[in-house]
Amino acid sequence: MANRTSPTVRRRRLAAELAKLRKESGKSREAVAEYVGVAPSTITRFENASAAPPAMTVAGMLDFYGVAGEEKEMWVTVAKQARRRGWWSKYGGTIPDYFKFYVGLEEEASEVRSYQPEAIFGLLQTEGYMRGLMANELESFTKEELDQRVKVRLMRQARLRGPGAPRLWIVLNEAAVRRQVGGPDVMAEQLRYLAEASSSTGPVVIQILTFAAGSHPAMDGAFEIIGFPEPRDPDVVYVQSRRGGLYLEEQVDLREYGEIFTHLVARALGPEESRAMLVDIADEITRTTA
Repeated sequence: MANRTSPTVRRRRLAAELAKLRKESGKSREAVAEYVGVAPSTITRFENASAAPPAMTVAGMLDFYGVAGEEKEMWVTVAKQARRRGWWSKYGGTIPDYFKFYVGLEEEASEVRSYQPEAIFGLLQTEGYMRGLMANELESFTKEELDQRVKVRLMRQARLRGPGAPRLWIVLNEAAVRRQVGGPDVMAEQLRYLAEASSSTGPVVIQILTFAAGSHPAMDGAFEIIGFPEPRDPDVVYVQSRRGGLYLEEQVDLREYGEIFTHLVARALGPEESRAMLVDIADEITRTTA
């Protein structure tokens, strides 16, 4: 897990460059496809990052676009990196296909801003809370399957404890911190963990959007805005549904979700007030069950 170079991020970077070079050269997808010996639909998949092209194919595409020397060598290297298997690929049956792309983006993220209306953000869940959530899925899991899912989520959390940890700025709806998942003891532990995580010198900011805040611009659900350390890797907005995930990269979408998050931050309790509320709710749960 020491190598944090994500093939997903490299694939996305390569896709953007290949699309840009083709447009600048005035070549059609059909012409490029004929030159490198693939179908036009395959060129489309290379350019929207749904497939990672072989390095030799990338070299041919670059030749066709008139790219040579160090620039060509650099992009061929990126192509090789984009086809490597991330650590998560070993858990193919545990991670849904639509979510593998997210894990790859998360692996190299420098910042994640997120709004969560119902559940605690995944990278900040305790093991007990994870198990409580998974136990109430409509799909039933064997003990081995459940253990594997928990293991993968804990492995994702390892980034928070290593060098280059991403900055997390999480807005939690009050419902997420009051809804007891896994029972009172598990929930009290989870809330205290959040309070501790956000009070350390680490890069975690938690704010609670209370019921008193009323209606707000994110009433339609959870989302994440994922940022990266390299300026050439633009932000991605991720919106998850039960059966899939939506990845938004257009500037208009990035602006809109950025504005929504700014509104949520303004309406939520500040970090110190939120931390106090987390501790108060945890103490209330403990007193009630004592």
